[in-house]
Amino acid sequence: MNEVPNPPAPVVIYTDGACKGNPGPGGWGALLNSGGTCKEIFGGELGTTNNRMEIMAVIEALSALKRPCQVTVHLDSEYVLKGITEWIHGWKARGWRTAAKAPVKNVDLWQRLDAVVSAGGHHIDWRWVRGHAGDPGNERADALANKGVEMALANGRADPQR
Repeated sequence: MNEVPNPPAPVVIYTDGACKGNPGPGGWGALLNSGGTCKEIFGGELGTTNNRMEIMAVIEALSALKRPCQVTVHLDSEYVLKGITEWIHGWKARGWRTAAKAPVKNVDLWQRLDAVVSAGGHHIDWRWVRGHAGDPGNERADALANKGVEMALANGRADPQR
């Protein structure tokens, strides 16, 4: 009989992005929970947009996983949710162009997110949550994203904190 030796515990992720001005200094944050262990990560950039930080939060969170997992990603960005679950298929088929034939905005990050999702071997359940509505995981991810903004302003760079 082939038994799977200790399959990894499911991972619950909350992500968020923040920007002070749009464009302006921004940050991303993610909260990862699995089997009673919690990990917080965040980072930031000086000249960015909120949408870029929302995508970065998901890229960094999924990149932090060391092996294929059952993952639930909670995010308050409909842009990222629809982008990764709906729009990306058409963008790729059209050579990273929108239905209106315009270049896809943030294509560099969409391609990175696509690569992380494709290569990770994860089974991902994407869930939208209303931002700033009292969800503890979302509120913590928001606080981490704001720490990323503060770090970018203080350091003038985007080194992630893990």
